[in-house]
Amino acid sequence: MSENVSAPVTFRPRRVRFVAVPVAVGLVAVFVVIAVLLRNTPTGAYFELSDQIAMAMVGVLLACGVLLLTRPRVRARAEWIEVRNLLGATRYQWSEVRGLSFPDGAAWARLDLPADEYISIMAVQAADGARAVTAMRALRALYKDATAYTEATTQPH
Repeated sequence: MSENVSAPVTFRPRRVRFVAVPVAVGLVAVFVVIAVLLRNTPTGAYFELSDQIAMAMVGVLLACGVLLLTRPRVRARAEWIEVRNLLGATRYQWSEVRGLSFPDGAAWARLDLPADEYISIMAVQAADGARAVTAMRALRALYKDATAYTEATTQPH
């Protein structure tokens, strides 16, 4: 391709990891303690071992839900950008992308697509401050290089 094509990049949210991991550990710990103490209730209800295990598993499931918030990632190369949010990942060729934006007051960046559609890039979050700015600059540089290369190769000589 072009000699000045930017290097491949990968970004993940940082601040959400610092919050989500301790919250997940705390949830599991709280529900395990509740499960242990469940057998000794003054209400007169009798709880089996299976009830205690189920209570601990509720904590594990809630922790997994919280850890889903750490899943977003964006990877970009000279030819494509891949956006992975909470549940799925989608890869777009740069030729399909109309731009990258970070609207005022938005929690995360977005990938602008044709027909006024967009995909949120949850990996680039406003809460990450300077890291989000760095991510947007790198992604925009890749987009600019890819569109410049496409324009140069499609124009008649």
